[in-house]
Amino acid sequence: MIKIILTGVLLATGLLATAQNNLITNIGSRKAVSLNGTWQYIVDPYETGFYDYRYKELREDHPDAYWNTDVPTDRSEKKEHGYTDKYTLQVPGDWNHQKPEFVYYEGTVWYKKNFSYPKTTAGNKYYLYFGAVNYRADVYLNGKKLGMHKGGFTPFNFEVPATLLKETGNFLVVKVDNKRDANEVPTLNTDWWNYGGITRDVKLIEVPQNFIQDYVIQLKRPQPGKAPAKSPLAEGWVKLSQQPAANEMISIEIPELKYKKQVPATAQVTKLSINLPKVQLWSPVQPKLYKVLVSTATDRVEDKIGFRTIEAYGKQVLLNGKPLFMRGISIHGEIPQDVRRAYSEADARQLLGQARELGCNMVRLAHYPHDETTTRLADSLGIVVWSEIPVYWTINFGSAEVLAKSKVQLNEMITRDHNRASVIIWSVGNETPISQTRTNFMKSLITAARELDNTRMISAALEVNYNSGKNLNLIDDPLGEFVDLVAFNEYLGWYGGLPDKCRTTNWGTVYNKPLFVSETGAEGKTGFHADSLTRFSEEYQAWYYREQIAMLKRMPDNYVGISPWVLADFRSPKRNNPLYQEGWNRKGLYDDKGNKKQAFYILQQYYQDIAQKTGK
Repeated sequence: MIKIILTGVLLATGLLATAQNNLITNIGSRKAVSLNGTWQYIVDPYETGFYDYRYKELREDHPDAYWNTDVPTDRSEKKEHGYTDKYTLQVPGDWNHQKPEFVYYEGTVWYKKNFSYPKTTAGNKYYLYFGAVNYRADVYLNGKKLGMHKGGFTPFNFEVPATLLKETGNFLVVKVDNKRDANEVPTLNTDWWNYGGITRDVKLIEVPQNFIQDYVIQLKRPQPGKAPAKSPLAEGWVKLSQQPAANEMISIEIPELKYKKQVPATAQVTKLSINLPKVQLWSPVQPKLYKVLVSTATDRVEDKIGFRTIEAYGKQVLLNGKPLFMRGISIHGEIPQDVRRAYSEADARQLLGQARELGCNMVRLAHYPHDETTTRLADSLGIVVWSEIPVYWTINFGSAEVLAKSKVQLNEMITRDHNRASVIIWSVGNETPISQTRTNFMKSLITAARELDNTRMISAALEVNYNSGKNLNLIDDPLGEFVDLVAFNEYLGWYGGLPDKCRTTNWGTVYNKPLFVSETGAEGKTGFHADSLTRFSEEYQAWYYREQIAMLKRMPDNYVGISPWVLADFRSPKRNNPLYQEGWNRKGLYDDKGNKKQAFYILQQYYQDIAQKTGK
């Protein structure tokens, strides 16, 4: 018999701390209408529709504002602008691949969508939900501003006043600005394409007055180093959008386990503690998901949730109390054969399918949160996930404003995916240069991540000390004191020297923690063949991987996995070799057409050998 216990106060665990925003989770289970499809647009590099000629922001009712399309034309002094079907873009989708003139464009584009929405239930609430917009989004409905969001890879939603929404003749306008800035996250300098646009789904959500905004149901960590009990304890909470009515009840149901129980909603956030006898634990070998229903008298959501534990314990990573070796690959959220941002389930199936063919049981989703279809598909495929916010290279670590922006993105990433069994690592950044200011900044993010979720590992790609001793590279980055998993990037034989340097090089860390290689790789252009000493040839890349693998076989006993860079060639404006790159980073094991390079088979064999050795 499953026993559920409610406590009257929040448990002192990070998992039970609610997200500090109004993000609605599990959008796929909500009553919604899609606003995807064809949108009209105006390209506006000088932001003429947002500022006047003195560069002051236009008032909301100004006739020349590009969001105010219902103003009679005889009130407007300008005739230069207007929406027309001559200029359209598809949503979701970046603008860069849709129009040749947008390939390198960084600036403002105004999007407009007309739609109807017959209201079905009096008194319901309405929200506009965006899966992601890169980077700043200013959202207007029927000429009224609903809000602004910054962050190009995380979801957000705005409430729509019921009096504003009409049954017919609605027009939604979104000002999208993807300009890079020194005080944004990411900052000016990145090594990936700055795809602009409304890059993920847009939906109009209808919910009751008091609805289930968010919830968590995850296994509680057992004692350190121990496997879950035969009847493990799941903890969590249900967050309503407002305080519950008197005697309001919340129902939790897991049909396959023949469990259904109603519990009193004691507050806006109601805590749960659930015993789960006979539960089958989620793992890459058996990625078991259970249908979970959460409901009130007026609202109901359905999810598929896997139950497992994950921890860094001593020198190992333990999944359900057993050692896990991560056979990984790093992935960009990009479909190279179309030269565009990934967003759909078909895109996720391509990328994760290629990872599985390589022999992976893990992916590092770099360097930003990927779309929700990817993490949900990883749940069903049994692929563990490293999910990361774009605190990348030289963020303005001395800025409280930048730290706050980073925490917002961290919060939105964790809130969206805190029920995904596949996500085992929250990463707070990549290759951030060591200083006390930086370490304080990153430590603050780690603390925030643990407050939001203490059931997963926290990590970051750390810096390496290459001068620590003869033939020894040491990971002694001070941030290593605070992470659970000591991860580092290394390109021995590509950036400096030749791959045979691996033969005399060893690795170590001052921290008694699991050690993970979060990146390694070399570039090779498909079809360019030469001797193994010729850079950019497939032979050089293959030699690089042979030497790396030989080195990895003598790693210290806390070595727990690797996610080489990268699954497939991807676009980057930093990669401008006119013969071999032409705007592409060629470190992919697949090329931009989906062809496998020689190095693919070398890494695949390494992973097959490990799988046979570990039996997983």
